[in-house]
Amino acid sequence: MVDTAQIPLLSASQVAQEARVQQAPNGICYASFGETQIAPEDLERIVQAVPAAIAHALTRRTYYFVPLTIGEGDETTVAPAYTVDLGDRAICHRNVSFGSSDCIFISTRLMQDRFALAFEYFINVGHHFVEAVGVPASFSELVWSQAQADVRGETSQDAWESRRRARDRNQSRGKDGDRDGKDHGGPTLVQEQVDEKAKSSYFESAFSDAIAIYMLAITIDFDYTELREREYPLLAAPALAERLRHVAGLFPANPGYEFEIRYRRRG
Repeated sequence: MVDTAQIPLLSASQVAQEARVQQAPNGICYASFGETQIAPEDLERIVQAVPAAIAHALTRRTYYFVPLTIGEGDETTVAPAYTVDLGDRAICHRNVSFGSSDCIFISTRLMQDRFALAFEYFINVGHHFVEAVGVPASFSELVWSQAQADVRGETSQDAWESRRRARDRNQSRGKDGDRDGKDHGGPTLVQEQVDEKAKSSYFESAFSDAIAIYMLAITIDFDYTELREREYPLLAAPALAERLRHVAGLFPANPGYEFEIRYRRRG
């Protein structure tokens, strides 16, 4: 085992200066630094999966794939190799700004496999795209119609919580419009009090999630249940399929990638 003391931690700025930045055919700028244990062709396949229409909005951003990113306070450092002790201190990713450029350092050695690494990268891309261009009205209409229809589950903890906050149902008025909550002999009307801020957050979370899952789907053959987490119920598969087809229509896959939804695996 390599001793922690033998691995010098490098500043994020030093890594940004020393790493050889490449530009994928879709326009994404990225670099690999240190003992990442990712084959160059596998990394290129993951990076190039971002549809060109999305990649073109991610200007002045570079994604650095490094063994371990350590963020302590305002300081960001990079370990060029892995140790258990440093792994315990590391985080999945860290965003650092240098002038007008944003650098995203992704810890490859915290990911168990190519699936986890690709999803971590795509989640970052999804959030950055939403920050840059927002959410299309057509997608917002789709997910809000699903929420109003009480479609089960969501695509992430953030989307689940913001959807719950956005749709706060209260029995607030009686037949005569009274607010005292007393029964005046008529039916109680249920009004939906919509939290517009939470609703906006919901659209952003759901859209960035859908982008990430779409890119994962065109990169790796995976089972939807692999995205399941304990904190919230996963979105019903037909509802997710609607979202992914909508995203695929907005952002066609690059040459060499194919989007396909299978409800059952082929024998």
